Amino acid sequence: MLPAVGRIVTPDGVVNGTLVVEGDRFEGILEREGEPTGWVLPGFVDAHCHGGGGYSLANGDAESARAAAAFHASRGTTTLIASLVSQTHGFLMDATKALTPLVAEGVLAGVHYEGPYISASKCGAHAKEVLRDPDIAELTELIEASRLDEGASAVKMVTIAPELEGALEAIEFLDGHGVVPSIGHTDASYEETLAGIDAGAQAATHLFNAMRAFNHRDPGPIPALMNDERILSEVIADPVHLHPGAMRFAFDLSLPAWTLLVSDAMDAAGLDDGRYVLGRHEVDVKDGVATVAGTDTIAGSTITLLDAFRNAVRLGGQTVEAASQMASATPAELLGLREVGAIETGKYADAVVLDDDLNLVSVMRRGAWLQV
Repeated sequence: MLPAVGRIVTPDGVVNGTLVVEGDRFEGILEREGEPTGWVLPGFVDAHCHGGGGYSLANGDAESARAAAAFHASRGTTTLIASLVSQTHGFLMDATKALTPLVAEGVLAGVHYEGPYISASKCGAHAKEVLRDPDIAELTELIEASRLDEGASAVKMVTIAPELEGALEAIEFLDGHGVVPSIGHTDASYEETLAGIDAGAQAATHLFNAMRAFNHRDPGPIPALMNDERILSEVIADPVHLHPGAMRFAFDLSLPAWTLLVSDAMDAAGLDDGRYVLGRHEVDVKDGVATVAGTDTIAGSTITLLDAFRNAVRLGGQTVEAASQMASATPAELLGLREVGAIETGKYADAVVLDDDLNLVSVMRRGAWLQV
């Protein structure tokens, strides 16, 4: 529940007081005197998540997706995108049809296809046998299969490697249809990356990970993505995916307005070590690190966005306010989600309450307190 007087993070700064909520919306902030205890943040917005709590978002099952969303909501992620991994077109069609009603219901905020239009040499945990060049006919069918009552599509983002044949045309197509083209799982050169940005790409899928490494004579995609204000970059803020120094580098160069924290969580998030499944691969989790069984290839994460937020502060040297922006406002802006991402009059009453040590106290979603 809310503290008597808490530090409330708003778009205009930190306000000491308590929230005023009417129904499922914020009505304002009641400023109060006294020593504030803890933090009140806008609910987290995760643009890249494959599952959690033992439930998958990537398997195309609606009830599993509902349970995964509930798990992440209990950890502060009140807005969640379901990320599907590379699969056949038929599988993606079926999964999209199964998940679209959850978007209409408000359980999910959309669907993200992380593949199959990605580089085989940078595919990570994606199955190579289903990778292929971008296909506008396939994308058209997926967008049409995900139409909501108001005509908008449930498809929010598609990860594409810009060096593939037909990629630039696909990026232009997605941008023209209100879907975020994101550059990732790519072996693109610096110049090929810039061409993708010029075609309409708006994001970078987990910056640094599954990308051609930086070289001062062959810089590749990383500096092209980080130096362009048209790109908002995902960062998986855990020490498995990024050294803390790389986190600091990304945060300090890109700044919170151009950086979004993502979990990239698989269904093992929140659970013990063991064997799990992601897409077409079995995944082993040991000491919280997920790898494709029998290999050292990282297969998503086992963190939540709350963990990423804390890591951004504790390992990445960010203020609570900056980390909050990267976990809420910036992803909401990227995805065009105007009713979430900030504590502001008229927006959905989604809030995360933490104590002074950033431990989770309570979560509000759409004006209702959740069990945590």
